[in-house]
Amino acid sequence: MSKKTVVVGLSGGVDSSVSAFLLKEAGYDVKALFMQNWQSEPGEICTSEIDFKDASDVCDKLNIPLHRANFSDEYWDRVFTNFLSEHEKGRTPNPDILCNREIKFKSFLDYAFKIGADYIATGHYAKLKTINGIKYLARAKDIDKDQTYFLHEVNEKEFSKCLFPLENLTKSEVRAIAKNNGLITANKKDSVGICFIGERNLKDFLNRFIKLIKGPIKDEEGNVIGEHQGAVLYTQGQRQGLMIGGVKGRDELPWYVYKKDIIKNVVHVCQGGSNKLLMNEGLYVENINWINNINYKLPLDCSIQVRHQHTPVNCKIIYDNDIYKILFSDPIRAIAPGQSAVFYNNNICLGGGIITNTF
Repeated sequence: MSKKTVVVGLSGGVDSSVSAFLLKEAGYDVKALFMQNWQSEPGEICTSEIDFKDASDVCDKLNIPLHRANFSDEYWDRVFTNFLSEHEKGRTPNPDILCNREIKFKSFLDYAFKIGADYIATGHYAKLKTINGIKYLARAKDIDKDQTYFLHEVNEKEFSKCLFPLENLTKSEVRAIAKNNGLITANKKDSVGICFIGERNLKDFLNRFIKLIKGPIKDEEGNVIGEHQGAVLYTQGQRQGLMIGGVKGRDELPWYVYKKDIIKNVVHVCQGGSNKLLMNEGLYVENINWINNINYKLPLDCSIQVRHQHTPVNCKIIYDNDIYKILFSDPIRAIAPGQSAVFYNNNICLGGGIITNTF
């Protein structure tokens, strides 16, 4: 019986490197695919070339073939244009979620099967559990690194063709495996920033695509207490970068964004991290994607996570007049429209949708 072939999405980071190592150790026929999804501008530091060299070194060490594919057009059309459009509407999008749905589990998956894959694999911290013949997305062992929040728009059909080699490992264990086996990525720091674009100054980056207009920062009473650099740059709960000094007659408490008005180009702030203006009793969500083809009976009691590493809160999902309304058991602080609300039953990820408004 021939070995099963797995194509690993190799990013040049430690997680995908160890995934490739573990799959080879498990006896699979392993191939690697490096995805280029962003076309750098002239003069920019091309981080993708650095990552490709690291990926290539890992493949040489493991003696596995490395393919390279350019999905930058697909990324622009199916991820980045949405990212810009959402910012222009005053929402706070999460491109990593759309990138998973459109690139890693669509373009990458299609390419992998063209080069002979039986399965694809990634370095995500997530787990797949089969119960009564149904494949569910579940939280990884390393809860702090768990990435199921970013995978909720992918469906069971795609997951049935996927492996997550890191599902039962912690980050420290992953780094130890890389170090013990001489992988060049063992001590490489984790990437942050926009998916595939990397660490950038958001103001400078967005200003290349969206016209940023300065405007007033107002307190809860409507007094102008500062100037913002473009309302689209700010998000609910933000404290850093407001540049608000001491305000006469006000306590020396930190200021936080609690809402923004894109049409009037105003950012509204309040004082104190537990200010009631920052607290939400519930939210509305659109376009819920249920990972499994299950007809959940609504109202549905489950838990909700409104951002990565947010501690889930019990909630009730109500469907009324074609609108999903979510009621929390306890208030949640600083929810940003445009982000995703993701639903869980214990450690099983049910799916999620885009937050449109809060109350």
